[in-house]
Amino acid sequence: MSEKAPKQKGSWKKARRFLKYVGPYRVAWYASFVFLLLSSALSMAFPLLMGRLFDAGTSTSGIDLSDMSSANSVAILLFIVFGVQSVFSYFRIYLGSIVTEGALNDLRRDAYKKLVSLPISFFNKNKVGELNSRISADITMLQDTFNTTLAEFVRQFIVIIIGISALAWISWKLSLIMIATIPVMAIVAVFFGRFIKRLSKEAQDKVAESNGIVEETLTAIASVKAYANEAFEVVRYKKAADEIKNLSMRGAVWRGAFVSFIIFAIFGSIVFVLWQGVLLTQNGEIAKGDLVSFVVMSVFLGASFGSIPELFARIQKSIGASERLMDLFDETSENISMEIEKKGMERLKGEVAFEHVSFHYDSRPDFPVLNNVSFTVPAGQQIAIVGPSGAGKSTIASMLLRFYDPVEGCIRFDGKDALQYNLSQLRDQMAIVPQEVILFGGTIRENIAYGKPGASDAEIEDAANKANALEFIQKFPSGLDTIVGDRGVQLSGGQRQRIAIARAVLKDPSILILDEATSSLDSESERLVQDALEKLMKGRTSFVIAHRLSTIKRADQIFVVEDGQIKERGKHDELVLVNEGLYNKLSKMQRLGVD
Repeated sequence: MSEKAPKQKGSWKKARRFLKYVGPYRVAWYASFVFLLLSSALSMAFPLLMGRLFDAGTSTSGIDLSDMSSANSVAILLFIVFGVQSVFSYFRIYLGSIVTEGALNDLRRDAYKKLVSLPISFFNKNKVGELNSRISADITMLQDTFNTTLAEFVRQFIVIIIGISALAWISWKLSLIMIATIPVMAIVAVFFGRFIKRLSKEAQDKVAESNGIVEETLTAIASVKAYANEAFEVVRYKKAADEIKNLSMRGAVWRGAFVSFIIFAIFGSIVFVLWQGVLLTQNGEIAKGDLVSFVVMSVFLGASFGSIPELFARIQKSIGASERLMDLFDETSENISMEIEKKGMERLKGEVAFEHVSFHYDSRPDFPVLNNVSFTVPAGQQIAIVGPSGAGKSTIASMLLRFYDPVEGCIRFDGKDALQYNLSQLRDQMAIVPQEVILFGGTIRENIAYGKPGASDAEIEDAANKANALEFIQKFPSGLDTIVGDRGVQLSGGQRQRIAIARAVLKDPSILILDEATSSLDSESERLVQDALEKLMKGRTSFVIAHRLSTIKRADQIFVVEDGQIKERGKHDELVLVNEGLYNKLSKMQRLGVD
């Protein structure tokens, strides 16, 4: 109990932070609440007027709304109440939607802005599906809560307060009888129903498990038959099917008990209240019309009492959703600019220096990835980085882009510490062509223009031409307006690479990073991509992470990385002559066709 209470307090505290998004719409919020109060209060006039309708007689005179003894007057008054209540309800919903949609739109934008400003290390620790759920499912849950659940929750409390007061005014004796029976039975019925719902969900989960067994078996049917395990799979499925049957029968027992409870307890409670009411009318303690009002209002109260637990559970879920969103806002963002045009920084010459750089990931502090790495690259040089998998090659590329900062040492650009640059402006002067290019799901034009938002058609076509991409683009019926599909699936690997190169050409970076950009291509695609890369690398500092040594023979320097350190450095012709060197070994393995 002592542990749960502080946690709930913290959850409510975080959830209250959402109210700042309601602030700009406070006038509509207050007006909506007023209309909610009026609408809820008017709804309680229905049972009271229904009682008057039963007591009223016919009248041949004109209609006088103040005459409660006339059935015509009471009936017309009921229609007026319904009309006014419908107007109040309309404005309550409309004004509430102004608040909800406005606040959630602001929250949605801020959440996405926060998400894209978080560092790469955050995305390494969190699943994309979960993060997407925070912006979609969690905000949708808040939307449902503020549009419906919260209003209903307040409405039910208003109904309960007014209803109990009205019942006590009509007959305090019958009120005590009713409160002791119907609300209690309604609440028990709600919890009863939730228990049955949980049993039903367990059965559904078991059905899903059994379907998984069928899918696994049929997918791997060749292996099942090859190992003569048909009987084993049948036994495995029978066990799952038996569990489904047992859970379903257990659910059937409780569903039967629930229906019996509803028939006997709930309807029995209503009959009991009516019975006591009839006795009171016979004794002259309550009028027949008041008894009708009492019964109708008791039904209202029973429904309100029964709905409170479910509404409260939904609100609790929304608090959890808002807590997850607020946790997102508590994360530390990168110091980046949100302006599309990043101005105010002179173009880098392209000189890069690592000075005694050491690095390890937060999740593995005892496992150094880079260890005291130092090198200086003059502006305009082409640097190749080679080495076995896990040596630290891609980490060097990530640190150039400041996806990560050194644990020790520093990185300099044009002699200035990387930390002294504006992060967005620094990255704006770099471009990367990765091994696995993931394109956005729009057109080829949009994907190339991503390197320079707002670029002209002439600039886009020129970039595509330099990337050896214009030829295949023009073969498509829609040309640059061809849809590439989700993640670029409509294009081949070589075509995606050339689109990525065109994007980098359009960006015109000072520093270029090529992360094994040709390692997974066929010979013809590799030739076209390599030719485009050579054009792109001219006149700018380039870091080439290479798997195939044949692509880096003309590099100005080659860094051979192993165990987080640069073990060898030099030109291709120099390094192949080092008999016991790692580069020499890698070169021999590739000549022998060993990957």
